[in-house]
Amino acid sequence: MVKLNKIYTKTGDDGTTGLVSGPRRLKDDLRVEAYGTIDEANSAIGLARLHTAGLPELDAMLMSIQNDLFDLGADLATPDTGEPPAYEPLRIAETQVGRVERDIDQLNAGLEPLKSFILPGGSPAAAHLHLARTIARRAERLMVALARIDGEIVSEPAMKYVNRLSDFLFVAARHANDRGHADVLWVPGKNR
Repeated sequence: MVKLNKIYTKTGDDGTTGLVSGPRRLKDDLRVEAYGTIDEANSAIGLARLHTAGLPELDAMLMSIQNDLFDLGADLATPDTGEPPAYEPLRIAETQVGRVERDIDQLNAGLEPLKSFILPGGSPAAAHLHLARTIARRAERLMVALARIDGEIVSEPAMKYVNRLSDFLFVAARHANDRGHADVLWVPGKNR
């Protein structure tokens, strides 16, 4: 378990932060941006959960996702250097990806079929889930950019997880919108 006794350390006053494995990186380093954006997505999901008490099945799925996102943050904050580590780092596992896929399939099975693209909105829960989805997509773009840098490794399960995450959040938003019946549909060219 993580033990946090002191919240401020002053070690970041120089614009750097420590990775789990010890090395320091600038706070605008792409790896730090990636796991920081995962944290942002997690916070947006927390806001959505303020409105999912009446949807206990969805709320439980979102709670699992929030826990997974801390795992993903730890994964990204512990770079794979190719050298055997002194300890077993926390990594996203294929089983977590599989669980998200099953949750997507379960929620999607009961949804109204799509007839158009959906405008982000509807219920408060759906609006927050759509925001979380767009943040997750930004995190994915950052992770892809990070993986393209020589010497920076992002695991395949981590990449799969973040890709499934935005799919899950899209389906979850539709589920929160009365299983798609309250979705706000895009009308192409409506305001010309």
